[in-house]
Amino acid sequence: MKHKRIAVASAAALMLTLSACGGDSDGGSGGAYPSEDMDWTIAFGPGGGNDLMARTMVDILQRQDLYPENIRVENRDGGSGATGWGYLLNQSGEGYGISTTSGSFITTPLQADTGWEPTDFTPVGLLAADNALLIASGKADFQSYEEWVDYATEKGKVVVGGIGTVNVDYIIQQMIADAEGYEIDYVPYNEEGQMQTSLLSGAIDTMISNPGSIMGQIEAGQVTPLLFTGPERLEALPDVPTGEENDISDIPSMPRGLILPPEAPQEAQDWWIETMQEVVETPEWQEYLDENYLLEDERWGEDFTTYLDDTQTAFEERLTDLGAL
Repeated sequence: MKHKRIAVASAAALMLTLSACGGDSDGGSGGAYPSEDMDWTIAFGPGGGNDLMARTMVDILQRQDLYPENIRVENRDGGSGATGWGYLLNQSGEGYGISTTSGSFITTPLQADTGWEPTDFTPVGLLAADNALLIASGKADFQSYEEWVDYATEKGKVVVGGIGTVNVDYIIQQMIADAEGYEIDYVPYNEEGQMQTSLLSGAIDTMISNPGSIMGQIEAGQVTPLLFTGPERLEALPDVPTGEENDISDIPSMPRGLILPPEAPQEAQDWWIETMQEVVETPEWQEYLDENYLLEDERWGEDFTTYLDDTQTAFEERLTDLGAL
């Protein structure tokens, strides 16, 4: 699969000259960074795109012996990511906490008093863009996008699901509904498994999922993909149309990135930027992108902060237009 690579800022401008194991810098713990176990937070439950990416990263770091100490991975879900990222916020000034980002990292502070903004955290980098599928149960009365539109418009109001309260998933569901002329009751979930159970039981009519999270169920016939939000059809799902084909433009993707706590030591940020630049060049990472249908989108350090700020502004405008804020 071909990937779209966004221009990457020069590594020399972003970091000190460090070895992959941290060089001779003092990480704030009395020794060269890194010299302690890493506390890796996944802000959502098991099974979703965020969980899958985080565990792929950790696996590569461990297989390649890039992190010299243990990495403790824990799902701390709740509040559309606010619980997990709030946990990381409380490690301000430290260099041994880390977390992956998603759309909720940008949207949750727009609709809840989280006590933090995306730009408060120390940026490592944006690594990939994750597009989505609109999914129906394999037993639903509608098994194509055209049939879904007919069903939803005839019914007038349908029940749909996604990860997070006011998130990329919500934006996608609302954009599709507005374009096709029906209303939605949006049900937020903290983890993919719960949402899939609701879909298969008939509690919701459709859900939003990422290809890497749902392809197994598609292949098994349990669920049916109706629409893809990426710029062109997936090779693996050539019969599934895109939003653009149905005159739904500028559908946002899920930003997959990595952050440290606020005011993390400079040597920690530098080490993680340099090390993750190694990770994204490994065959294992490229295989992950291919298997999960992700587009490369690499922005390191302050370039990632700029992206977060600009994207939050764009999401705020979109959510305001949709009446969610």
